[in-house]
Amino acid sequence: MEEMKSGSFIDRKENLILYGKPGTGKTHLATALGVKACGQGKQVRFFKTSKLVNLLCDAQAKNGLNKFLKQLEKIDVLVLDEWGYIPFERVGTQLLFQAVSDCYERRSVILTTNLPFNDWNTIFYDEKLTNAMLDRLVHHGYLVIHDGPSYRLTHSQMQ
Repeated sequence: MEEMKSGSFIDRKENLILYGKPGTGKTHLATALGVKACGQGKQVRFFKTSKLVNLLCDAQAKNGLNKFLKQLEKIDVLVLDEWGYIPFERVGTQLLFQAVSDCYERRSVILTTNLPFNDWNTIFYDEKLTNAMLDRLVHHGYLVIHDGPSYRLTHSQMQ
């Protein structure tokens, strides 16, 4: 935890995969780490993964993909929230792979997911691409498991 808070993983261009059930604090931690990195002078971009895929597809349709990817090259940390919640079309999957692949050993990725690695094919549909994506994310990465009850369910007024 101290290493995450210090942000040294960002300096080493390492990744964090925050995995666990909904409501266990993954997005909260990813946001806090992103804000902390901003406070240290680092450039951070936060996206819901589905929103990034939509932006990539729109940029490609408008012949602006290279410009959009160049903007991502300027950041230190790419935060991708809700990885695996929504399946993508093939083109969206390929563009997301390109964006993540461009980060490999150049910038850190923090992603939140409730989907185990062996289920990633359900959103990417392509086993080779899924394996290549995993390979790049875990090579210089850490898996942080969020266990326990959902904060939202525990604090729901519907009890």
